[in-house]
Amino acid sequence: MKLNELTITEARSKLDAGEITSEQLAKSCLDEIENLNPSLNAYLEVYAADAMAAARLADERMSRGERLGVLDGIPLALKDNMLDQDRHITSGSKILEKHVAAYDGTAVRKLKEQGAVILGRTNMDEFAMGSSTEFSAYGPTKNPRDLERVPGGSSGGSAAAVAANLCLGAFGSDTGGSIRQPAALCGCVGLKPTYGRVSRYGLMAMASSLDQIGPFAKSVEDAALMLQAIQGADPQDQTTSEEKPFAPAWRENLSDVRIGLPRQAWGQGMHPEIKASVMQAIKQMEQLGAQVKDVDLPYADEALAAYYVIMPCEVSANLARFDGMRYGLREKGLALFETYARTRAHGFGSEARRRILLGTYALSRGYYDAYYLQAKRVQTLIKRAYEAAFRDVDVLITPTAPNPAFRLGEKTTDPLTMYLEDVFTVGANVSGLPAISVPCGLVENLPVGMHMIGPAFGEADLLAAARVYEESKP
Repeated sequence: MKLNELTITEARSKLDAGEITSEQLAKSCLDEIENLNPSLNAYLEVYAADAMAAARLADERMSRGERLGVLDGIPLALKDNMLDQDRHITSGSKILEKHVAAYDGTAVRKLKEQGAVILGRTNMDEFAMGSSTEFSAYGPTKNPRDLERVPGGSSGGSAAAVAANLCLGAFGSDTGGSIRQPAALCGCVGLKPTYGRVSRYGLMAMASSLDQIGPFAKSVEDAALMLQAIQGADPQDQTTSEEKPFAPAWRENLSDVRIGLPRQAWGQGMHPEIKASVMQAIKQMEQLGAQVKDVDLPYADEALAAYYVIMPCEVSANLARFDGMRYGLREKGLALFETYARTRAHGFGSEARRRILLGTYALSRGYYDAYYLQAKRVQTLIKRAYEAAFRDVDVLITPTAPNPAFRLGEKTTDPLTMYLEDVFTVGANVSGLPAISVPCGLVENLPVGMHMIGPAFGEADLLAAARVYEESKP
């Protein structure tokens, strides 16, 4: 096995035992990036020299018997919307093509404090708006399993980087499935923590009440290590929680785990082989001791509709700051309004403009009550439905995505079809719950993800169940 193919857990063990060095580990990843990134376009920028320097510092610490944290010397990648001081950060948009981050986001600062080696920034749909990473202003990322197919989105660059072993782990953001869906399509583990578990300070906002930073990993155990590294309350983000920090609590079997299958999610609309693959995984969990039953999840069908009202409204408000006045692209006009109009017309791509327009319309006078307020009322009902479901079960399971990775260009002209790719994932964002996608087979030689949702701040039990399944696979 090449060093870049190691999991974080394996690499940590070998680093601590002195069997390998962080410099060797980083070089192995950088060599693979040089070989594969030209065809994948997973990274927008690679920090080769700085990464090697950081790896050497990690080795010096370890030679003295020091270790800053479990990620010390581990090569990782960051999505292009996580602020990394003095680095270019574009959120996949031309409007920020030359923008340089003025400070570190909280998650990035914590990674640096633990000695993580940052390899570079990964590609994404513009301002995280998309399910295929085809809406990046810097070209699409391709799926490592099939270069003619998408990796999912919006964090497709991070998913592809982990799946192709261009890093040992990566971070992304998840607003409606942007970690879990690409993880499923690329065949890696993707975790969206509970809303408030991880600080959003320094994450370029898409929809502030839905966004959450989380890890892509090669194993559930790695995802747990990465979550531990970035979690915690933050005075810079008042939506973070003082809830007891997550700590792994691994288990041997699923003997007392109650699994619920939402009736509303297991009907029509998914690829039949994906359904069969996930059902096979659920049968395997039954054999490991889990109790499986159908559950009712009212308003599950309304979650997608509520999401696609709430999200564009928040997009409209958050992206209003990109006007060519303070930072980023400026297309000068004869008057102030013309400068605004030219800058935003040329700087934003088609999908970003579509969602800004939808959100602005829904927030406008005469429509605010009918659309936005109504969607927020439905959001409350959805949260209550999940709370009721978790009184009877410990984990809810569906497929992560309704289809395997689709071909590049197949859905870009049909926004509604693209939006339906989020049908199984948006509920966890609307309700603020933790959810994980775990690989559970192949369909047409393309990965399938099983989607597991847990109660708020229930990451320990959720990841424990996911790990038991993961380790039971042949």
